Amino acid sequence: DVQLQASGGGLVQAGGSLRLSCAASGFILDDYTIGWFRQAPGKEREGVSCIHGGNGGPHYADSVKGRFTISRDSAKNTAYLQMNSLKPEDTAVYYCNAGGTLRINGPYWGQGTLVTVSS
Repeated sequence: DVQLQASGGGLVQAGGSLRLSCAASGFILDDYTIGWFRQAPGKEREGVSCIHGGNGGPHYADSVKGRFTISRDSAKNTAYLQMNSLKPEDTAVYYCNAGGTLRINGPYWGQGTLVTVSS
């Protein structure tokens, strides 16, 4: 049974940092492209970052380049999204996803984790 468990959201002041985690079970995370998407209130869901399976590199939305870093730990079968220099406009529910690309989600979703950035 494929499952993704996202965690790490919270409330942080502008300029602060958070690290989101996405723990995978039922499949080998390295075999899939893992993506992070977010959806802010009243807005469409958007792709934030993804990291390709195998030795593939990361990709980022322009809005987070230079501030967010995606990574994965094969031994823990977990992906991460390190978010630095957070802005109020980063406030959203963040979801991890497997099997897609930066702009197109794959079939597997984790539950959302809420990130709130106060000004």
